[in-house]
Amino acid sequence: MSVLINEKIDNLLKTTSRSFYPTLKYLPKKVRGQIGLLYLLARVADTIADSKSGETDELLRLLRGYNDVAQGKSDNLPDFSSLAEIQENTHEAELLRNVQDVVDGLLVYSEEDRQRMLECLEIIVGGQILDLERFGPANEGGNLSALNDNSELDDYTFRVAGCVGVLWTKMSLAHLITLPAEKEGEFFEKGIRFGKALQMINILRDIPEDLRFGRCYIPEQELRKHNMKPEDLYDSKNIEKFRPLYDEYLDLTNEHLDAAIEYIKMLPETQFRLKASCMLPVLIGQRTVTLLRDGNILDSSDRIKVTRDEIKSYAKKLLRALIIPGGVKRLLEKNKNS
Repeated sequence: MSVLINEKIDNLLKTTSRSFYPTLKYLPKKVRGQIGLLYLLARVADTIADSKSGETDELLRLLRGYNDVAQGKSDNLPDFSSLAEIQENTHEAELLRNVQDVVDGLLVYSEEDRQRMLECLEIIVGGQILDLERFGPANEGGNLSALNDNSELDDYTFRVAGCVGVLWTKMSLAHLITLPAEKEGEFFEKGIRFGKALQMINILRDIPEDLRFGRCYIPEQELRKHNMKPEDLYDSKNIEKFRPLYDEYLDLTNEHLDAAIEYIKMLPETQFRLKASCMLPVLIGQRTVTLLRDGNILDSSDRIKVTRDEIKSYAKKLLRALIIPGGVKRLLEKNKNS
């Protein structure tokens, strides 16, 4: 893949993203850099908010200070060196050491594109701030807190991922495609659900990890309907009691993925790269949902994820599907329950 922004930022992007980077290479050049940079900007915020040490007030200060600089409200970038030192992931530590370079990447793009990216970042950071205020820092062994109800869950998935669907859609309409005015609202709605689908997968896949750090994204109100409380999710033996609710959320995720498929169908047939970049996360998402439905998500020793080899296989299948009439539809339908 050709240089997106510069070699340094491109390398940060490659090393901090396991599943997104392969998707990025399919994107048309006109929007590839903007989407990639937004990912890095958001990843900085996510790394700050999810740091496994530190006080809530300090993490909030760093997060707000970072966003103020990115948004052009301040020139005083916080010192992230101490936070970088405590990162378990060396790639995330390197990202924190190069935040200024990531922010400076915004200058490569037009004012209109910068505003699109920064609007999205503002929403994402707002979600991270809400997370810290709700749960506190991700310190192992802390008190367990849960979302209250499904409206909080839906709001969270929009703030951290649904808004990316909005950005993706805005970039596509600004640089790549034209849709009838009466179709744009539907296109944005499906784009939001596309983003929510991917975040729901993260939530439903990462339950044991989140619990370990005192965070439960399964709403307490819904757990009570099944005579459960957040603490019950620590015990893998409770999976059968939890499964009906868990399956409800997997069904919701599949409904969001179906909306993502409809989003892809709305793209012009000539936009092969744009279609491919949308299809790969859907294929991976469908497969992940199947694995989650079959496994015991409460068993922290059994990490459920799509392997790198499977991702490579999907990439090959995708290329074939794009050149065969009807191939995209058949691949998505076949993959949904495989």
